[in-house]
Amino acid sequence: MEETLYSIEIHKDGDMYLGRIYSDVDGVKEFKNHRIESLLRDITFDIQLALDVFSNRSIEFAEGEGQVETEV
Repeated sequence: MEETLYSIEIHKDGDMYLGRIYSDVDGVKEFKNHRIESLLRDITFDIQLALDVFSNRSIEFAEGEGQVETEV
């Protein structure tokens, strides 16, 4: 099954680049930069952080499912 995680738009307005990322989890985020390389770095870094946080939450949830608490 295929699922779109992010949609990315990049526009140039004068000497400024504007990037927008859309996701069901984070909504819409905007980034601005004078250099396209820096804009792409910022967008990539933000997506990477969001996916790392999601991955860590999934691992914590999975680990919590396997634990059984007992009272002494």
